[in-house]
Amino acid sequence: MAELVLGSARRTTRRIRVVSSAGIVAAVLLAILLVPPLVQLDQQAVDLAAKLRPPSWQHPFGTDDVGRDLLLRCVYGLRVSLLVGIVAGLTATVIGTAVGALAAAFGGWTDRIVMRLVDTFSSVPHLLLGIFIVAMFRPGVGPVIVSVALTHWLSTARIVRSEVLSLRSRPYIDAAISGGASRARVVVRHLLPAVLPQAGLAAVLMVPHAMWHESALSFLGLGLPTHQASLGNLVQTARGSLLAGDWWPTLFPGLFLIIPTLALAGLAGAWRERINPRRRSELML
Repeated sequence: MAELVLGSARRTTRRIRVVSSAGIVAAVLLAILLVPPLVQLDQQAVDLAAKLRPPSWQHPFGTDDVGRDLLLRCVYGLRVSLLVGIVAGLTATVIGTAVGALAAAFGGWTDRIVMRLVDTFSSVPHLLLGIFIVAMFRPGVGPVIVSVALTHWLSTARIVRSEVLSLRSRPYIDAAISGGASRARVVVRHLLPAVLPQAGLAAVLMVPHAMWHESALSFLGLGLPTHQASLGNLVQTARGSLLAGDWWPTLFPGLFLIIPTLALAGLAGAWRERINPRRRSELML
């Protein structure tokens, strides 16, 4: 009886988490799509007479240190951060899936060399390697996407490799090879479709991770240009205001970063449990 009650409580908690996460993600998408055209304000417009005004009906999130509407700046910043996260996450997933599938499919020296390279790159912290990459370019969206994508494919490669290694022992793979199918055909027709759910989950998990890295790089002054709205830039420029006692320029960009990433992680966690409930921690990035 106690196990039934506990199981029911877990299912209820999981359902609440999924519904709330989906609602937050839907609200974020609606805000990104609707707020800029509906709010007739220029997010770059400077109004020094209205600088650092607290939240009000006219400015629900207040204004920043040069009088710009903080709600509009947060929405634009979230749009940029989400764009970086999605593009970088998909790129990293494609790279990791290709590397992991080829390493496991060919095996032998190819597998050993590729995985030693993966271990070598993994020994360097992601943020440190990302800083090294973006430092070679001018600040902008493109270098940040390249930096995040080139430093976040390693976990996906390991996941896909382990899945492909387990699939290689399946009877239908042996039958395809015995029938004369080449390794490339086996990879494309049989192995890659089987690992697509895990690769898709890795891509979803990568998005919030990439958003945090973009914000960290922008906060350090190595990501997007300072005049362009991004959540990392908004937090970085608000440090002086926070020391002066003005809390809203720091609080709202931080919430815009934390809440959507937690919602995406919640949806990805539910997807992970549905794909493989017995190995919930295997796909953590």
